[in-house]
Amino acid sequence: MHFRRREYDSLMQARHRAFGLLLLLGGLAACGPIPVDRAERSCLRDAELAGRPRGEVAIGAIGGGSGGTRAAGRVELEISSDYILGRDPSDVFNRCVLRKSGQMPTRVLADQPGWRG
Repeated sequence: MHFRRREYDSLMQARHRAFGLLLLLGGLAACGPIPVDRAERSCLRDAELAGRPRGEVAIGAIGGGSGGTRAAGRVELEISSDYILGRDPSDVFNRCVLRKSGQMPTRVLADQPGWRG
């Protein structure tokens, strides 16, 4: 009986190791390079934020019931560290694409579809 317990424990340890290895390999596959065209599309936002902050302001009134009307508002501001450090959006774009795909962009930032620099 004691012998079977050791076999069982050994089997469970092997399963845990195999499961851990699968998780590790899956994580590494997710970190691999992506196609350059996908990286270019993804990195446009980084370049835009390097050029200027983005924000949104919403103001309104909420009313109804016996409580009367009240004012409501929301402010959202997104500022990147690249903007604060004064980095060139083209450089930010190039570095981002290289980091994500392992390749330089196929077109300069100004020629990218959707660029509103």
